[in-house]
This record gives sequence, structure tokens and C-alpha cells, in this order.
Amino acid sequence: MKQVIAIVAALAIGLGIVTWFYRQSAPSRAERALIVYCPAGIKKPVEMAAEAYRKEFGVTISLQYGGTSALLSAVRIAKSGDLLIMADDGSVADAQRLGLIREVIPLAKQRPVIAVAKGNPKSIRTLDDLLREGVRFALANPESASIGHTLQRTLAGRWEQFRARAMVLKPTVMDIASDVTLGAVDAAIVWDATVAQFAVLEAVNVPEFEKAEENVSATVVSTCAQPAAALRFARYLAAPEKGAPMFVGNGFRPAGGDPWSVKPTLVLYSGGVNRPAIQQMLKEFADREGVDLTTVFNGCGILCATMRAMAKTPGANIPDAYYACDVCFVPPVAGLYQEASVLTETDIILAVTKGNPKDLHVLSDLARPGLKIGICNAQQSTLGYMTQAMLKDTGLFDSVMKNVCSQVPTADMLVNQLRTGSLDAAIVYGVNVKPVAEHIDTMPIKHAGAIAAQPFAVAAKSPNARLAGRLLAFLRANRERFEKAGFRWRGDEAAVATKDIVVPAHLKNIHD
Repeated sequence: MKQVIAIVAALAIGLGIVTWFYRQSAPSRAERALIVYCPAGIKKPVEMAAEAYRKEFGVTISLQYGGTSALLSAVRIAKSGDLLIMADDGSVADAQRLGLIREVIPLAKQRPVIAVAKGNPKSIRTLDDLLREGVRFALANPESASIGHTLQRTLAGRWEQFRARAMVLKPTVMDIASDVTLGAVDAAIVWDATVAQFAVLEAVNVPEFEKAEENVSATVVSTCAQPAAALRFARYLAAPEKGAPMFVGNGFRPAGGDPWSVKPTLVLYSGGVNRPAIQQMLKEFADREGVDLTTVFNGCGILCATMRAMAKTPGANIPDAYYACDVCFVPPVAGLYQEASVLTETDIILAVTKGNPKDLHVLSDLARPGLKIGICNAQQSTLGYMTQAMLKDTGLFDSVMKNVCSQVPTADMLVNQLRTGSLDAAIVYGVNVKPVAEHIDTMPIKHAGAIAAQPFAVAAKSPNARLAGRLLAFLRANRERFEKAGFRWRGDEAAVATKDIVVPAHLKNIHD
């Protein structure tokens, strides 16, 4: 009997532990209802996902329906709600321009088609067939519906011609699709996903709409009071095991969401130079998204060596994102990270103790006998690699290295050694000195290679690629904080393929 009691007690304790862990990550049952604005044409899959989410987590989703443009107006006026789902990219861009939304999570894809009754009794094959005598067709109002907005943009100069000939202009895509099912009109221009939701309709594809594909996206309203909860449901809507099949079952094409996790873990490898600017931002991002963010700061040489070893180890998880100290340390892992976005740059400078008692001004001064010089390790860090390249390019490598008494993985260590008086000079990043500028003097290095540009890259095979992309967007939205930390901003530049990164000549073969 005692043995049975012990087993039952052990099971109870085990169940309690499992329950405790689940409660730490699952949405709170006390979480208030999420208010989600949803276009009428996307009602079915979102309703299905909302009900599944309620059953799984006990969180009620309050859905408000209307045309995309009408919902945008509602958010703008009411300044309330949590998620705004939009059916086209143009509306998302408008909302961003107005400051109405923040994060954007693609859920599905759709494109315009001509909806006709089964069997296509009017033999409508082309866009111009709608203009034939005796053909009645309907359009959605671009002032309220995304399909109208997209059609107006796609038809460009022909829009007014079609609008003038339309029998009716209605506020939502479902309104005009219903008109075709009832025989009130012979055709309507709707989304392909809309046609799939009506058994009595069929779609006519026309060349004019082949490149007019749009994303259905869940966006977080700027005034949302519970962003972590809103983003959790948005991830659920996009996840291939959760909401995505509901969209596919209603005629949409998947947009490629991250695999579902109540609380995902994102892993970021970052060069040490970025730490002063991003450390607090990373915490804010993790709190807002409701995720765990693991960050490893180190010299980029060490980080790249670690990642290359991971790539050769079966089952090893490559970091979801990599934020290097300079673009020259992206090519070593270009196979893992296929695209990089430069966010900032900083100068490489000569730092000396306050007052510059050794009268050091240029690189050649570091070759004087008796000096104590600090540099970063060329195998471990970007800065060390770039420093060695500059010294070799100027013919100073051997003479300066005779005075080097400290080689470390990151420049912040050199700054500390300067402050304690154990070094006369060090080659560091400008941003390393900014927080202690009253204790250290700096001199510019006149060399083309004395600038480091910091690129951010998302792993090609990351299971959290969408989440990592939102981290990049979050960093881009905080330009002033990078500039306050001493960086120069380059975050508005287009991303580049890592295979196309050109390393300056003086940085090549420096170990020869």
C-alpha cells in the first residue's frame, strides 16, 4: 500500500511540474479578449483559427469585419484594437505610413481573378470580355475593399473605363462574389481565394493579374496594449501546423510562417561592437514578442569558427541570426546566411591614455621602441583581422607587433586596459570609446580600411526566419539609439546577397 501511495505521489508531483512549465509559457487564461479587425473575404479561415485558439488556450478572439480600407479607417479613428488583418500589401504600406501599425506577419497569398458562374455561361475568357455588350459585372469599391484597391493600381489608366462600365460597386469582395452566385451579375473581379469559398463559382485567370499577387497579413495595431498576446495569435495564424491549413482549405496559398511554438527561442550571434547599442533593445524586443532571445556576444572570428563547426555537426542548430562587426566576416559563413543588411558603421581609431603623454598620432608612431600597444586578435575578431590587414598594407606589421603586449577577442577589453594604464595605445572602434570619452583621447587612422560596417543576416534554414526578420525590422526602427551609441546609420540600404559581398583587396590573404 505504501508503495502505491508513493507511486501516486510521484505521479502527482511529476504532473505538477509539467503543469507548472506549461503555465510559464502558455497564454494566461485571464488574458483579456483580443480585438481583431478582419476583412470580410478572410472571415472563414480566421474564424476557424480563432475558435481553435480559444479551445486550446482559453483566449477569446473578438472579430470585427469590414472592407480593408474601412477597417483601416476604424483603427485610425478609434485608436483601439490589437490586430488588423489586411488583404493586400498596398494597404499595409498605407497603414505603416500613417503610423497605425507596427509588426507585419504574412499569413497567406491571393491574386485577382474574374469570378463567373460554373460553366462560364457568358464565355468570359479575357479582361476585355467584361466590356462586351450584354455582360454585367461588379467591382469592389477601392475606398473600402482591398481587391478594389489592388485592381485600381493594377489596371492603372484603364481603371476608370472599367469602373464606368461596372453594373455595381460594392464595399466588400464577398458582396460582389455573392452577386455572381445569385445571378445579379455575370461576373466580378475578386480574389482567387474568394472563388474557392463558393461552390457555384469558377475562376477565370487573365494575364493582367498574373503579377498582382498580394499578401494577407496580420499587423499589430500601434496602440495595442498587449502586443505579446497579439503577436502570439498572429504567429498561430501563420504557423504551418495551426492556422495555415485553415487558409489553404479556403483557397489561399500559404505565405510561409514559422513552426508553432507558444514561446519560441531565437538565437542571435553578435560581434562585441554591437553590444552597447543593442543589448537593451534585445530585451525590449523579447518582452514585446513574448519570446526567449539568447544572445552570444564574441569576436566574429570565434563566432564564425563556431558556426562552421555547427554546420558540419548533424543536428546542430545554426543561430537564427548573425550580426557581424564588419561585412568581411560574412563571407566565411555565406552558405549559412544568404542575405545581409548593413545597419551601421563605425570608424577604427587609435585610442591613447588621456592627455596623450606618448605623443602618438598616426599608425607609424606605434612602431616606436618601448611602447605598450593593444590590438584585437586577428583569428578571433573582426577588428583584429582588419587591424592586421591595415598594418600589413602600410608595411608596419612587423615593427608594430614588436610593441604589442595585449591581443584580445573584443575591443572593450582594450579600452579597460587603457583606463588602468597597462597600455599606452590601442586600436579600437570609435563606439568603444564614446562611453568613456572623458578618460581617453582618440586619433583618426588615415586608411581606407579604417571603417567597419555592421551587417545583420538571418539564417537561410532558420525555423524562426519570420521572427528573426521582425528583429531586424525592430532594430531598423531604432535608428536614433544606434546614433546615440556613436554609430553612423546605414539601415536604409537594400540587403545584399552574401555571395556578392566584395572584400577589399587589402583584407584578402593577409595571413600570407
